[in-house]
Amino acid sequence: MVNQQLLNPQSIVVIGGSNDLSKPGGKILHHILKSFKGKIYVTNPKTAHVQGIETFSAVEDLPDNIDLAVIAVAAKYCPCAVKTLALNKGTKAFIIISAGFSEESEQGALYEREIVEVINQVDGCLIGPNCIGMMNQNHHSVFTTPIPVFSNKGVDFISGSGATAVFIMEIGRPLGLRFNSVYSVGNSAQIGVEDVLEYLDLSYNPKTSSKIKLLYIESVNDGKKLLKHARSLINKGCKIAGIKAGFSEDGSRAASSHTGAMANSDMAVDALFKKAGIVRCYGRMELAVVGAIYMTKEFEGRNIAIITHAGGPAVMLTDTLSKAGFKVPKLDGEATEKLKEKLYDGSSVANPIDFLATGNAEQLAAIIDACENDFDQIDAIVVIFGSSGLFPVKEVYEVLHQKSLSCQKPIFAILPSIINVKDDIETFISKGHVNFPDEVIFGEALAKVYFSNDNNTEEIRDGSVVDLEDLIEKFEDGYLPPEKVSALISKVDIPFVAELVLRSTQELDMRINHVEFPVVLKVIGPVHKSDVGGVFLNVKDAEELYDKYDKLMQIEGAEGVLIQQMVSGIELFLGAKYDEGFGHTILCGLGGVFVEVLKDVSYSMAPVSKDEALNMIKSLKGIKILHGLRGQEGVNIDLFAEIIVQFSNLVYQHPEIKEIDLNPLMGNLKRIVAVDARIRIEKGE
Repeated sequence: MVNQQLLNPQSIVVIGGSNDLSKPGGKILHHILKSFKGKIYVTNPKTAHVQGIETFSAVEDLPDNIDLAVIAVAAKYCPCAVKTLALNKGTKAFIIISAGFSEESEQGALYEREIVEVINQVDGCLIGPNCIGMMNQNHHSVFTTPIPVFSNKGVDFISGSGATAVFIMEIGRPLGLRFNSVYSVGNSAQIGVEDVLEYLDLSYNPKTSSKIKLLYIESVNDGKKLLKHARSLINKGCKIAGIKAGFSEDGSRAASSHTGAMANSDMAVDALFKKAGIVRCYGRMELAVVGAIYMTKEFEGRNIAIITHAGGPAVMLTDTLSKAGFKVPKLDGEATEKLKEKLYDGSSVANPIDFLATGNAEQLAAIIDACENDFDQIDAIVVIFGSSGLFPVKEVYEVLHQKSLSCQKPIFAILPSIINVKDDIETFISKGHVNFPDEVIFGEALAKVYFSNDNNTEEIRDGSVVDLEDLIEKFEDGYLPPEKVSALISKVDIPFVAELVLRSTQELDMRINHVEFPVVLKVIGPVHKSDVGGVFLNVKDAEELYDKYDKLMQIEGAEGVLIQQMVSGIELFLGAKYDEGFGHTILCGLGGVFVEVLKDVSYSMAPVSKDEALNMIKSLKGIKILHGLRGQEGVNIDLFAEIIVQFSNLVYQHPEIKEIDLNPLMGNLKRIVAVDARIRIEKGE
């Protein structure tokens, strides 16, 4: 839905333009006048000229075929303006910054639906309403500041919150974070975060498009679309980081009050981001720093040299990097002795390389050259250099600039003196570099970029077809009774233990000769069978079976008794939960106490591939148990992975299945069978 009229318009009209720069209609026109080279129109019924532009008193008076309309009037006037522009004037792109729509009232929601319907009729696109606008290198149609530095090498930033977008741009500017485009989607009435990402994917040009995407998401409306296009962009060489706000219970309420969104569980968010390859961030500073790291040179290996004139920050960075999995290796040998001769007495070249508060530009150049050429084990270089107060740092930062351009190994600049040498840092940044003022935040973000998602570039596939439409159509909403559970599970080639469902003593009399002892008895009716004493194991003969059957039927809420063959093996767990917007999160783990008490589970978003399933299993804390511990027989892990794949295909293709638990499955080296299952169906309209 994103079109060229929005991205590269030849003409723009501001509906509600003003001379007052304290009003959105005034400030947005001001920014457009400074950034846009095409034809600009303004409507204002009260004055003949606005900011030097001759105005039109009504939308009806505007010329035809204006590409982009930026609307800054009250919500009640927006539907009429959109209708006139879209249906009569040929306008195909709209940015509505006005509030008072679905986030406020049912009447506002009605306005919003009316606007979207009209814009869809003309195959147009809409950003907003209730947003700050959007901007790129062609036009800055926003009413906020700051206006960031724009570059093809900058980031594409998509935000569900206008205020958060502003705050992240404010954080990013002193870091040297540059932007290629900024989209504030507001209420996402027509175009949401996923839709913009889809456009960036489908229009991606490896020579001209930005390779960095930053996301701030309050509501995931289409997890499948987000997953598909994020993974596609990453496979094309892009890097993506994002924040999903509103994943906790309290955060969910905050998100709902701000955007009308329904928050999703933290596990679903984590599973979606991990599968998509999105580096997950939790705050504005972290997202901005990750984006800035993406703008630097990439490197392989884990060995980092730290060059400093201040011991404390170097120690804190060493601790942070070491904890995360990097190495700050000790440097010694002939090369270090030669380097030491070039430094002042008292300097240390062990790594961190500390050339003291009196260190100068010439010494820094010598140290960087040694790290680049003489220390082969070093993969990346960090330079920490603030203001000692003894001499100007301009020459030092110029060396840092030149070496950053000439060295093959990446150089990360940590320039903490953002007050003392503010101008020198800004000069360094203006030459295309980034600065990381805080060494610990930098170290944690570097680890997140380096180690997140394990460079997973596996193509996402929908999996084999699982046709259950006729079967599910017969089911009523709610938890399925045992006989229907086994009927559904058997359709997807997951072995289910042999069982009988008995609802009367007469049925038991008729079927007793078909029972192969030993068996397990479970009460039907109560949800938590164990809590009410509703399970008897290892029932060995008919006499004991009749006795235990009578006891189970006396439990409050009992509707019958399930009889299953007694099987042995290691208890396993497999489950799925559907979250609106995300789809199904698949969980696997060891069953019994491990899932109920220790919560030893791993998870992914459906559909799950065989490799993903194997990684899920291998990441379990109890993996040694599955391999066989202390002489006990283990589990066929390859078979377990295949069952996970088939299970994920089932729920992925049938969103009517809102919850499903297979707990436990009993596994050994030869087979894995489901012993108990709960399935909740919700077909909706």
